[in-house]
Amino acid sequence: MSRIQSTFIALEAQGRKALIPFVTAGFPYADVTPELMHAMVTAGADIIELGVPFSDPSADGPVIQRSGDEALSMGIGMVQVLEMVRQFRLADSNTPVVLMGYANPIERYDQRHAKPGVDSPFVDDAARSGVDGVLVVDYPPEECVDFAGQLRARNMDLIFLLAPTSTDERMAQVAAVASGYVYYVSLKGVTGAGTLDTDAVGAMLPRIRRHIQIPVGVGFGIRDGATAATLAKVADAVVIGSKMIQLIENATRDTVAPIAQAFLTEVRSAMDAPARL
Repeated sequence: MSRIQSTFIALEAQGRKALIPFVTAGFPYADVTPELMHAMVTAGADIIELGVPFSDPSADGPVIQRSGDEALSMGIGMVQVLEMVRQFRLADSNTPVVLMGYANPIERYDQRHAKPGVDSPFVDDAARSGVDGVLVVDYPPEECVDFAGQLRARNMDLIFLLAPTSTDERMAQVAAVASGYVYYVSLKGVTGAGTLDTDAVGAMLPRIRRHIQIPVGVGFGIRDGATAATLAKVADAVVIGSKMIQLIENATRDTVAPIAQAFLTEVRSAMDAPARL
């Protein structure tokens, strides 16, 4: 059983929902990410999504694109991202970490780090670093059976996106290979775009659950504790990305972690409030 699965089982037993913040690795300072990750866990994050910088992020809006460009300019690539996870694991062996990004950095890593007898150096090194899951935006489920199997063999999960436009056929394809959780993109378009319609999300989730048996997280457009709390009533997890990046992008080095921690503490409190009534 993966750490992600264990986390959701524990949360369900507590009657709580998962808070999953997203941050871009190496942003806004090349060395701040492990410290930032620990601060988010202190604030109540249950799983951390760590963005792998890429030069052509097709699903990301301007905010996350800027963060990725800045991280790339500081020399942050997959090697550095895996090292950040290793550093985080020195003091935290429980909180799941999901790498979110695109196919190119993974496939380039495999090309550059080929090992005799190892199908995917990325899978091998990610497992050794303490990674728990991978979300590859541009990997279609029908092309990922072998990759998903390699990850599961190392107790890692392959996570997929679903969208308002996803067909029943696509949901069934995702269900066949996904593990850990699925990430429902609540808006049409890129990250940070549009206004979230919580009623529409609530109406969509029963349809998703007819096909998907694992937890369903909701992301895109969640910017405050009130919205997170509303979605936590219908989803298994709430993912917050663009707002996290906006909060820290102009922060000084010593205020990055405190700013993120303060924001997530408020969100976690809002999400947990119904359980205390």
